[in-house]
Amino acid sequence: MPRPITAQLAYGSATVVLATVTLLLASGTSSGPGVALVAVASLLLGVVVAVGVRLPATLRARARTRTAARGTTTATGTRSRAGAEAPAREHSLRR
Repeated sequence: MPRPITAQLAYGSATVVLATVTLLLASGTSSGPGVALVAVASLLLGVVVAVGVRLPATLRARARTRTAARGTTTATGTRSRAGAEAPAREHSLRR
């Protein structure tokens, strides 16, 4: 699973904070369950925004290059590799 980029963390965090403040002010709720519902809704909105942030073009191209170099799985379940076998020092999960 790829690590989140800085923009994803920044946009997601800002969305959670702003959505929480806005929803609490707009709803006027002060009960525990109401605040909990607003917090959960804000967290979900923050996750959606963070996941929706697109990678810059250079990172997308680099990821495409890495994926092509690793090879792909065919319909029969066998792996085809572009080029030679993976180096012995490479971790088995990275093949």
